[in-house]
Amino acid sequence: MEHHADIHQPIIEACKQGDERQKYQLYKLYSKAMFNVCYRMMNNREEAEDVLQEAFTQAFMKLESYRYESVFGAWLKRIVINTCINAKNKRKVELTLFEDLHQFDSPAETDSNEEMIQLTVQGISKAMEKIPEGGRMIFSLYLFEGYDHGEIAQILNITESTSKSQFMRAKRRIIEILNEQKSGWYEN
Repeated sequence: MEHHADIHQPIIEACKQGDERQKYQLYKLYSKAMFNVCYRMMNNREEAEDVLQEAFTQAFMKLESYRYESVFGAWLKRIVINTCINAKNKRKVELTLFEDLHQFDSPAETDSNEEMIQLTVQGISKAMEKIPEGGRMIFSLYLFEGYDHGEIAQILNITESTSKSQFMRAKRRIIEILNEQKSGWYEN
């Protein structure tokens, strides 16, 4: 197995030895990025904060198992995503996938629509809040977290084709929402 050099290796090793100050240092280094992952997955600030704390607690408990086979941030992100999914499962909320497969289909849809929309992270994040949870999770995992559809299928226990189709529906719906917002800007 390949080992990756990690710029935070001295901090990680000190954490493995139980150094609380270094654990806090590691938390400060990664908490903002991991909070963003939690927020996109949970779509609720308080829940995201709770899940973040739980994920870091789990990460520190599992730190001995970290063997530098991937960069620390990727290892931690996997724990964060799994913690988010577990939190959603604990709530017994089923992923709400887009029910009507043809609801968002439009004839001769072109990419020119997408180009006309001023895309901002804030605008996309706001639009993501308005789509069903399942589509939002897939969209976030694929676009923001960099997972491919095969990995998403494994994480969410769905088929790869479901991941792809839900991503496309979520993308179309977000574009619709952004278009609606844009037309609202012109009316004001």
